[in-house]
Amino acid sequence: MTETEGKFDFAIDRGGTFTDVFARLPDGRERVLKLLSHDPQNYKDAPTEGIRRVLEEETGQAFPREQPVETSLIGWIRMGTTVATNALLERQGERTALLVTKGFKDLLHIGTQARPKLFDLEVAVPDVLYEEVIEVDERVVLRQDGCQLPRKEPKRIVTGSTGDSLEVWRELDMQRVEDDLRGVLSRGIHSLAVLLLHSYTWSAHEKAVGSLARRLGFTQVSLSSEVMPMVRAVPRGYTVCADAYLTPKIRQYLKGFTSGFRGGLEGVSVLFMQSDGGLTPMEQFCGSRAVLSGPAGGVVGYAITSYSQTENKPVIGFDMGDVSRYAGHYEHVFEATTAGVTLQAPQLDINTVAAGGGSRLFFRSGMFVVGPESAGAHPGPACYRKGGPLTVTDANLALGRLLPSYFPRIFGPGEDEPLSSEETMEHFQQLTREINHFLYTNQSQSSANGSTHSNNSRVMSGKSEMSMEEVAMGFIRVANEAMCRPIRALTQAKGHDTSQHVLACFGGAGGQHACAIAQALGMKTVFIHKYSGVLSAYGLALADVVEEVQEPCSLQYNPRSFSELDHRVEQLTQRCTETLRDRGFSSSQITTEVFLHLRYEKTDCALMVTATGYPGNSRSCKSGDFRSAFTKRYLQEFGFTIPDRPIMVDDIRVRGSGKSGIKSVTNTKMGSGILKATTITKCYFEDGYLDTSVYLWEELPCDHNIPGPAIIIDKNSTILVEPSCVAHLTEGGDVCIAVGSDPHCLLGTELNTVQLSIFSHRFMSIAEQMGRVLQRTSISTNIKERLDFSCALFGPDGGLVSNAPHIPVHLGAMQETVQYQIKSIGSIIKEGDVILSNHPCAGGSHLPDLTVITPVFRSGVSGPVFFVASRGHHADIGGITPGSMPPHSTSLQQEGAVFTSFKLVTAGVFQEEAVTEALMAPAQYPDCSGTRNLHDNLSDLRAQVAANQRGSTLVGELIDSYGLAVVQAYMGYIQTNAELAVRDMLKEFARCRQKQTGSLEVEAEDFMDDGTPIRLRVQINENEGSAVFDFTGTGTEVWGNCNAPRAITFSALIYCLRCMVGQDIPLNQGCLTPIKVIIPSGSILQPSQNAAVVGGNVLTSQRVVDVIFRAFEVCSASQGCMNNVTFGSEGSGYYETVAGGAGAGPGWTGRSGVHSHMTNTRITDPEILEKRYPVVLEHFSLRPGSGGAGEYRGGDGVIRKLLFRNKVVLSVLTERRSTRPYGLHGGDCGASGLNQLHRADGRVLNLGAKTSVSLEPGDMFCLYTPGGGGYGEEDKQTAGAGRLLKKRRRFNDNFSERGSVFEYRMAQEGV
Repeated sequence: MTETEGKFDFAIDRGGTFTDVFARLPDGRERVLKLLSHDPQNYKDAPTEGIRRVLEEETGQAFPREQPVETSLIGWIRMGTTVATNALLERQGERTALLVTKGFKDLLHIGTQARPKLFDLEVAVPDVLYEEVIEVDERVVLRQDGCQLPRKEPKRIVTGSTGDSLEVWRELDMQRVEDDLRGVLSRGIHSLAVLLLHSYTWSAHEKAVGSLARRLGFTQVSLSSEVMPMVRAVPRGYTVCADAYLTPKIRQYLKGFTSGFRGGLEGVSVLFMQSDGGLTPMEQFCGSRAVLSGPAGGVVGYAITSYSQTENKPVIGFDMGDVSRYAGHYEHVFEATTAGVTLQAPQLDINTVAAGGGSRLFFRSGMFVVGPESAGAHPGPACYRKGGPLTVTDANLALGRLLPSYFPRIFGPGEDEPLSSEETMEHFQQLTREINHFLYTNQSQSSANGSTHSNNSRVMSGKSEMSMEEVAMGFIRVANEAMCRPIRALTQAKGHDTSQHVLACFGGAGGQHACAIAQALGMKTVFIHKYSGVLSAYGLALADVVEEVQEPCSLQYNPRSFSELDHRVEQLTQRCTETLRDRGFSSSQITTEVFLHLRYEKTDCALMVTATGYPGNSRSCKSGDFRSAFTKRYLQEFGFTIPDRPIMVDDIRVRGSGKSGIKSVTNTKMGSGILKATTITKCYFEDGYLDTSVYLWEELPCDHNIPGPAIIIDKNSTILVEPSCVAHLTEGGDVCIAVGSDPHCLLGTELNTVQLSIFSHRFMSIAEQMGRVLQRTSISTNIKERLDFSCALFGPDGGLVSNAPHIPVHLGAMQETVQYQIKSIGSIIKEGDVILSNHPCAGGSHLPDLTVITPVFRSGVSGPVFFVASRGHHADIGGITPGSMPPHSTSLQQEGAVFTSFKLVTAGVFQEEAVTEALMAPAQYPDCSGTRNLHDNLSDLRAQVAANQRGSTLVGELIDSYGLAVVQAYMGYIQTNAELAVRDMLKEFARCRQKQTGSLEVEAEDFMDDGTPIRLRVQINENEGSAVFDFTGTGTEVWGNCNAPRAITFSALIYCLRCMVGQDIPLNQGCLTPIKVIIPSGSILQPSQNAAVVGGNVLTSQRVVDVIFRAFEVCSASQGCMNNVTFGSEGSGYYETVAGGAGAGPGWTGRSGVHSHMTNTRITDPEILEKRYPVVLEHFSLRPGSGGAGEYRGGDGVIRKLLFRNKVVLSVLTERRSTRPYGLHGGDCGASGLNQLHRADGRVLNLGAKTSVSLEPGDMFCLYTPGGGGYGEEDKQTAGAGRLLKKRRRFNDNFSERGSVFEYRMAQEGV
């Protein structure tokens, strides 16, 4: 494939709002064009119109819109499109049916069972993509050595592509499948997705179904074994459904696009960008690889244009909300969520972290908030003249950073007006009045109250009035800081220094923020390509055609497997090469790169590794030394390696590239010697209005520096050069900005509401960076892979300042732990000391959660100025059962090692001998053992110490920048902000309650399964916005382990308050400042020192939430249980919690098959479960009818059946087996749960709520989880109609987060 000569070549990025066109003309010149993606009054299709305009203007010939475009002048067309993304967001794909293994019809509805937004009581999850399910009575299972199942019937043995042996337990009934498929066709569904368990390795059943479906007339048949043959049924299922759902829509679009050209573009090379950054022929473009087609071009564009221009320094690509990284190779992820659908396919790691210029602006409880809500393309920002809200774009316009006279007249209802400064100013004036009213009112209240609340006295000493410009500038600063946090996370997650990167800015809006963001991150250079406004289109012209092939594997990486690996690599490479040759590439244009998906045995942390730079040798595969490549990358990302652990190969991947992109031409631009501003305008900065020179990019010479403040404008973008920065034009016509330091660090202790929001981000960033260090340096599965930990920052009084992530059971508990240490040993804590604690009386939740606390000292200050702490769940710390979570413990000693105020580090020395002795101490008690995994305990404790050290360093840097008094003052302001939000919520509730009932007191009661009551009475003070939560009347401490330490009640209370506030607020000590909590000593919620508590953490915590929500009548009860299931033997163990039904509420039905409230744990994928453990998952579906009836139904629980292949001990720790989740306002209760054991001999036993039992091969555990309560009285005449009339839920968030930073946070909140 060669470059076309004498013809027009086009690269086009069709975005949601604008379509960008890059054209290379026959004489070598280049043109760029930007037009609206939707303008039905003028043209049908924007890319076609862009091509038509260029041809008409450059040739002088007429190309009428109503006639197909002549193609003889066109060499090639390359496109990126958001067609697939928009269809996914809007749920406007093809009607699709899913065919799945029997027993798993609801597998993709349940998914990981985690809810997407932790504090949203209405669990709003987009609908699945299929509208009908066919269950196929077939079953294939992996063979296991030593399997003892007493099965008599003969089984067919087959070999999978991974080399694994499988048993075919049930063959396909093709006649039954045909009947079912014909029924689907008769209902007008012609797109089919097929997902059969273990088809990633043995696909014969899927291929037979696919062949039949095509013969019957299905127009789209997607098989999971072909779309993405990777282990894990749930993401593979989502991916195959997306392929079946989106591919017909893409074909429909392509048909419409090609129809706009004479001959349907026959003879013209038409390529489309895929999510992985490679081009593919139009006919190969499919739904599962198209979701990032649009933004992928931008990544390719900045990678090729910026990296070589900046001395090969690593680059952060920044497109005003989209962030990615390039350091010589593209960074891919292989599982990412877009619009609520997890796709298992190679995708560039593009992190959508904000809604860009369309991010909306809010002022909430004294804090400036930017996003995540977006104004979208319609109506757009207020300045678009369509009635839109205030956005970041409006803030830039208000400050003079956008000049309407340089924008096209495409705004307003008729799309023929300029940007409206007037509408923007009107909105900002109104918002400024609201902010000043808030400041004045709070100042007045503070004076009247005589500063009753110590933190409030600080708030009221702040500035009493802000100008409109200060308000707009404040929102810009908050928006910039909000975008800095994910950039830090993206770089530091993999061990990179953020400040050592170049910021490559592109897109129309990013240039207004690039200098400020680079300053905040310590970056020294901003690079902006001459085509930055249309860089996604230009990137398409630079990109290569890519062909990828991948297949699963189950080999160890060792000399015995090298020949097999070499053979398979050779086969895949040959397939790639032949495909590219068939597409017209010569051998000299084709390159291939081999990847192995590697992980240490018994871990889930797999890395897709290339051996580039690691040539093969006698101790490696021919294609490279993958062991060395893997261990070096593992060390860089995680800080250690595991030398004695085998390395497993999960997948083999070959990426072939056909070099087809144009060369990035650098046309040397000579300087004219004259630098002249087009005009001088007034721009607002921190120092007020400054004279700002305005330059037209195309007129700039390259031999001059442009000191800020300055604005550089071209027709597609606006660049703001901040006062402390200097820009210059490179010889290629690009803008390179040297970034100076921000001189505005001077800040007083009086409140600045803008700085309040910025410090909120800074404090959270410290906690997040601590978490990244802990995850990187820990070794256990629980912390490194399940991310079962929290990190937090505390004030000198032990009050919580910031906490990340938001694991519900950790929310208030760590504060209790830190404050206990201050009270008990505060006088003897010295610099270099680190404290370890887990005792319930010292703020512990349950013993496996070990909290490590480090005081932060400052020269010249006698005591700690801050504390940092990390809490991690250790897999075992001793006790009567492995895992330290026994179902029948009756004393604390049976649950493992206990630490109250243990000095883990003394004067900087890690006390390994002492802590080892303490971890082994439980062995002194009857039937107990010391820790069963000392090595992991010690490694993870060191990781927690390292995380705390990172937090301490970051606190020190913050103090260095602002001063101790300022940092501690803003700590107080942040806590007060949370306090104000809770007070506002309580005042509003009190007003409504008083109006409805005349009372300011509410109460509720619920029961544990053993009859123990949890009672709550709440008295609310409407004037203060305060409340007393009185648990007097709650039952006594129980003989068992459902006792809940006091800290658990506080965690549940903070969780409930945050849910009821209904918006993002800092979750810290301030949440509880308006609350007085009374818990009777000796009760189940404040038991004695030696009471067993493991069930209190996972069960009683849920009942506390139920009681609080019942008192406030917020929503009906959710399942009220975590359904803890453990099984194991001497050789292995497994633990899971299982979803149930969510409660309904005012205006919403409860979600079925989801975790609720105090847990959000993801469940192990069925294929991973069966691959690693002696169990077959026979059934996993929703439990129909278990949700309570009502005007809004409660969510259904689930049915989960586990067939055991060997002898194991099964333990269950559950609740709501005799009590039922309550309904509200006439809604019915949800069904209670049930734990059944089906013995191999036919007996069926009810196991009760809590038990431990020995199982034999062939026994099956059947779990029926509770449903959620209904809300409101059911209308008998329309009962059931709700489900029939329910509309398909769109993914209707205007801003949809995406990328590895988002996936990491979701994984943390899924603990």
